[in-house]
Amino acid sequence: QVQLMESGGGLVQPGGSLRLSCAASGSIFRIYAMGWYRQAPGQERELVATITGGGDTNYANSMKGRFTISRDNAKNTVYLQMNSLKPEDTAVYYCNARIIRSKYDTENDYWGQGTQVTVSS
Repeated sequence: QVQLMESGGGLVQPGGSLRLSCAASGSIFRIYAMGWYRQAPGQERELVATITGGGDTNYANSMKGRFTISRDNAKNTVYLQMNSLKPEDTAVYYCNARIIRSKYDTENDYWGQGTQVTVSS
């Protein structure tokens, strides 16, 4: 079993900051890319940012300059620092990781249950 556990969501005023964390646990041989996605009410899930095991990052255009993704490979944890938050950033944020559970396993995508981020005054 592999579990992804997100934390750090909440209510913040426009212009504020939040830091999300996601820790992977369970039967893990190797973690490749990790990332964050979000889904607002009535909308499809969209990419926020991804990071490879080597630290290469990719961001959705609307998040560049405001959000920073990072990871701690020793802790199997990925972070998302969100600054200058806007009401349109309100969504459920999901953690994703591409993991193999043994050297004989194939790569599989795993998802967390999501954490709510609400930006409102």
